[in-house]
Amino acid sequence: MSSTLDHADELEQTRRENEMLRRQLQEHGAFGELVGTSEPIRKIYTLIEQVAPSSASVLITGESGTGKELVARTIHRMSPRRDRPFVAINCSAIPETLMESELFGHEKGAFTGAASRRPGCFELADTGTLLLDEIGEMPPLLQAKLLRVIEERAVRRLGSRKEIPIDVRLLAATNRYPHQAVEEGKLRGDLLYRLNVFGIHLPPLAERKEDLPLLAQHLVTQLAQKHGRPARFLSRAALDALQFHAWPGNIRELRNVIERAVIICSSEQVERHHFAPYPIEQRERLRNEDTLTLPVGTPLEEVERQMIMRTLQKTKNNKTRAAELLGISLKTLHNKLNLYRERGLLHDEE
Repeated sequence: MSSTLDHADELEQTRRENEMLRRQLQEHGAFGELVGTSEPIRKIYTLIEQVAPSSASVLITGESGTGKELVARTIHRMSPRRDRPFVAINCSAIPETLMESELFGHEKGAFTGAASRRPGCFELADTGTLLLDEIGEMPPLLQAKLLRVIEERAVRRLGSRKEIPIDVRLLAATNRYPHQAVEEGKLRGDLLYRLNVFGIHLPPLAERKEDLPLLAQHLVTQLAQKHGRPARFLSRAALDALQFHAWPGNIRELRNVIERAVIICSSEQVERHHFAPYPIEQRERLRNEDTLTLPVGTPLEEVERQMIMRTLQKTKNNKTRAAELLGISLKTLHNKLNLYRERGLLHDEE
């Protein structure tokens, strides 16, 4: 009876937390630690709301710097496990020789330097949530051991024969295309199917530029507080400069640029020159021969295709520069070119 009441209480707490986040989004354009009101990011909020109350594993994909860990933390915060541990481990930042110990723990004397017993991430996250960041960088042999832990819901420390039962909600993140990683032998297919019960893909910042003013001001406020600076705001020219940049490093790159500007700015207003020497680029002035004229009623897809092709012509097929001018990521440009090629609208010689 008490467990039923506890479960009902957890559900009610989850509902209250979700309602608070919805109000936060309506009033401030923020959803937990995520910021933005564009259509792509609102779709992410909806997916988070759908999956957070469950215990399903979630695979979060997206380019580096798009906020995958923030999504994971928001899922944890909106789940019934919110008051339990949240543990994150970056699989690309730990030497291969130490990763097994980090994940599963070890007993005293299990290897040279193991001076005492140490629990691993699975034990530390017990009853809570574990995020395996950059899962595609985990060595294949360790992926097999991870799969066994997921299937058996038990972990064995290095140097021990004892199985320790665990109750962990598993989240994983990667900046690779998961199925491509499987084809390349970087990620086990059976592990992918275990992790990808529910998938969330984060768009690059270049595909949600309308969020940039809100996101930039949020970062200015947050970082001014972090460094003990007075309240700051961005000038119109500074915002324009940020809008024109391609942001290949996504939100992480934006945060770094704004953090430096907040530190060196001595006035109330952050100006474009505070971004120097970081190469925030103004969009080039177009000459008459660089313009594109199309009749009214031209389908939007065709307008986009012609603009892309004209921009590539202007940059002498420099795709990196063309993506910057168009305000999209290089990956997005390649995807569009591949689509045109499939439809017979682009030939390799172009």
